[in-house]
Amino acid sequence: MPGKRLIDTLRGEKTDRPPFWFMRQAGRYLPEYREIRKSASSFLDLCYTPGLAAEITMQPVTRFGMDAAILFSDILVVPHALGQEVRFVEGEGPKLVPVYNEAEIARLSMDALAQRIAPVCETLRRVKKILPADKALIGFAGAPWTVACYMVEGGGSRDFEKVRGWVCRDPKGFARLIDRITEATIVYLTAQAEAGAEALQLFDSWAGVLGEAAFASLVIAPARRIADALKMRFPQIPLIGFPRLAGANYLAYAGQSGMESMSIDYSVPLGWTRAQLQPQTVLQGNLDPMLVAENIDAALAQAEAIRRAFGGRPFVFNLGHGMLPHTPVAHVQALSDYLKTP
Repeated sequence: MPGKRLIDTLRGEKTDRPPFWFMRQAGRYLPEYREIRKSASSFLDLCYTPGLAAEITMQPVTRFGMDAAILFSDILVVPHALGQEVRFVEGEGPKLVPVYNEAEIARLSMDALAQRIAPVCETLRRVKKILPADKALIGFAGAPWTVACYMVEGGGSRDFEKVRGWVCRDPKGFARLIDRITEATIVYLTAQAEAGAEALQLFDSWAGVLGEAAFASLVIAPARRIADALKMRFPQIPLIGFPRLAGANYLAYAGQSGMESMSIDYSVPLGWTRAQLQPQTVLQGNLDPMLVAENIDAALAQAEAIRRAFGGRPFVFNLGHGMLPHTPVAHVQALSDYLKTP
């Protein structure tokens, strides 16, 4: 059986070249995705329809030959599975009925969680059956802090004033929300591992809005709790954390989160990252997706700089955030072709 570059690399082994995959590698920039999207009544319906979600998961791997497929789903599956109303509005993004207090936290129920996440796990099983043997299958979840941001704000936000206000005003009450999300996330990722996921990524997109103390309690501590729970059951499955825009807090995350690997965003200097972070963790990142969308020559030059900076140790090439919807397919093809060279 052929080895899997991604899994070998995440375990700290050297491979013939750095493995690569892209965050949001399946999605709106692909014409085949847009065609399938027409057949679903809503984005969540797409996530919960295993046949369609499995096909979407496979689309970029089939077209570009990445070293991994990542589950097509959304980080808001967890609050939806807990009973919070979640919908996606075309052109506006997610809309949730906000959670404001402890009474509303108490209404978030684990009772139907397994049933509600079952279609997502079926997607993983279907992909596992058809994925080439040398490709890895990645599952994922939103990290508790980032999921809480959406749950409290009722959607995206510029400043996250409501959720940060709750943290400052009533830290013990807010901790109960984080605990509930953490508990659900452990169940969710455990189910993904049982369904065939070979690596798991925790997306903490809004980690960078927190100061040092809050970062430790709301980003690192839940990540460690999730990592410890998963490692008890699945010690062979590598875990990847992505505390986006964490800045100097990346250091603490790398050393304390329990994750074998850490994604970094494109704002982090390569030299500092190589010297300070790479000795502690298997890095993943960190090309600016805007470069890929707007200037493929500059993107290829930066990709070369990233591979040169991090190539002395095992690392995974990725973007520093998700692929943008207006990215030309030809640009992704050119980048993929380059990354497949030793």
